[in-house]
Amino acid sequence: MKRTVPLITLLLSLASGGAVHAQETTVIQAENVNYAYAQVLRVTPVYQTLTATRMEQHCDQSPRPDGDTKFARVVGAVKDAWRRNQTATTTTGEPNCRSVPVARQFRRPIAYDVDYTYRGSKYRSRLPEDPGNRLRIRVSVVPVVPGVRAP
Repeated sequence: MKRTVPLITLLLSLASGGAVHAQETTVIQAENVNYAYAQVLRVTPVYQTLTATRMEQHCDQSPRPDGDTKFARVVGAVKDAWRRNQTATTTTGEPNCRSVPVARQFRRPIAYDVDYTYRGSKYRSRLPEDPGNRLRIRVSVVPVVPGVRAP
């Protein structure tokens, strides 16, 4: 009988030590994931505004004489003919032309703000593409464990 007492004591100490070790280890269950579809309520594009500048040639129109007389028309026609002849022979271009920077703005969609509903709750997400009428969503359910922070 003396042999069984130390054996029982050894078994009890191992059992209690194993229980203490089990209490220190926390097992976190993997998340339960399902996929479903949500109803899209509204899609609002998010735009990026780009400004492009290019140089354009702007020429001043030759001033016309104020009166509309035959003499004024003849003088204007002679001036225009003389200018055309002068610019055809020179390599510098039109005498009244200059390069002017012209800025144009372009808007392009870079993302979409999507309002959608799933099981009575409304949500909003920014997505790279317009999802259409339905949005595939990932539904994850994880129990709350006291003392463990959620990721």
